[in-house]
Amino acid sequence: MAGHSKWANIKRQKARVDAKKGKVFAQISRAIIVAARQGLPDPNANFQLRSAIDKAKAAGIPNENIERAIAKGSGQWGQDGAKWEDIRYEGYGPSGVAVLIEALTDNRNRTAAELRLAFTKQDGNLGETGCVSWMFEQKGVVTLAQLIEEEELLETLLDIDAETYEVLEDEEEPLIEVYCGSDRLERVAQALKDRAYNIQETELRWIPQNLVEIVEEEQGRKLLKLIDAIEELDDVQSVTANFEMRFDWMATASD
Repeated sequence: MAGHSKWANIKRQKARVDAKKGKVFAQISRAIIVAARQGLPDPNANFQLRSAIDKAKAAGIPNENIERAIAKGSGQWGQDGAKWEDIRYEGYGPSGVAVLIEALTDNRNRTAAELRLAFTKQDGNLGETGCVSWMFEQKGVVTLAQLIEEEELLETLLDIDAETYEVLEDEEEPLIEVYCGSDRLERVAQALKDRAYNIQETELRWIPQNLVEIVEEEQGRKLLKLIDAIEELDDVQSVTANFEMRFDWMATASD
């Protein structure tokens, strides 16, 4: 998981920059709208909404934008008649790397066409549903923005029935990711909150079970260009791929 986590950390740093440019505002706002529409507009009573708000705050989205998105989802701010669907797309990138994509879209045909074009340009192909999802396992992930003594952290994880953790290197603040079963995410997050830990983000994430090693830099660059192109699409919420490569290739590609 270490190699994949390095890439996840680079993506986290890129997200900060993208958020300042407004690139992720629409994507996260859409997730808030959908969460507010599917449940109560109160984050204390709607875990999906609360998680989306946490992600928005971590990305630096202003409170007024968050409140406006909640209002739209609950019908208190104009009319947003789009019928958003949660759809998972799957495919293969360069070197046979499996790529799993989660999207919120109001037009399946448009989203599929845009994804197919992105894959084709980088020697990949968009596949059928189920072609790569078996290579991933969905986990709950709670990100803590603080450092904790290992003995204390291990004791806490045992108490709350979490599975494992990982310390991430971060330029701005120490981060710890706590992993748990997807069905336990809300309970684990609440238990950590009750213990006064500083929770930055709570999410469901697809974790690759096996990693493909990229040994040619050109193939690595094509793969990273593919991931970037997919992430640029408005309908895409997340992208996961089962690869590992030299850290300096990933860091250079993220500049």
